[in-house]
Amino acid sequence: QVQLVESGGGLVQAGGSLRLSCAASGRTFTWYAMGWFRQAPGKEREFVAAVSWRFGSTYYGDSVKGRFTISRDIAKNTVYLQMNSLKPEDTAVYYCAATTKTGNVYSRYNYDYWGQGTQVTVSS
Repeated sequence: QVQLVESGGGLVQAGGSLRLSCAASGRTFTWYAMGWFRQAPGKEREFVAAVSWRFGSTYYGDSVKGRFTISRDIAKNTVYLQMNSLKPEDTAVYYCAATTKTGNVYSRYNYDYWGQGTQVTVSS
């Protein structure tokens, strides 16, 4: 059984930093990629970043390029999201996700497994 558990969310002032972690258990050797998505109240779930599990290739949404960095530690079955220069518009629930399918890592519909989410709030 696959389980994804996020941690590291919280309240931070604009311009600050946070690091999210997602610890995974289960059949991680079958994964193609892991990603982070976020959802603000009243908005669609939005792609933030993804990393290919085997090769470490990274992908970012336009709104976070240059500010956020995704990485993975295969030995720990953990993916991280380092968030710098945070803005109030980054406020959302952040979800970790994993997919066994190749294809579009930017699309939430391509992901098989999801964490429960962690709240990130950026105050102005």
